[in-house]
Amino acid sequence: MSSMDHAADRGEKKELRKEHPSGWLYLTQHDAIPILVDALLDLPPNREFNKTELAEHAGVTRQTVGNYTDLLLEVELIEVVPDTSPRRYRVADSDVVRELFELNSALNNVGSE
Repeated sequence: MSSMDHAADRGEKKELRKEHPSGWLYLTQHDAIPILVDALLDLPPNREFNKTELAEHAGVTRQTVGNYTDLLLEVELIEVVPDTSPRRYRVADSDVVRELFELNSALNNVGSE
């Protein structure tokens, strides 16, 4: 197989991944998501926040948070705090969040053992 064939094969595989993304790729295909997730990992448990507060904590604009709030809700990273006006959120009590904290902890501990 020539190098051009390899490049074409890689390109096709990349496009297939984009068309049928894993959960990880679906989440991280958006530039601001890693920053927002990092900020969520840094919040104290059960801390409520609105979009402006999350934006300030993450170092992004409120518009950026607004652009990705539905996605963060969809993948169960955040949840709506009921009966709040203006609407408030908190880190979700979900399998996704628990696994994300475990992954983050494992990554932070690499090389420290």
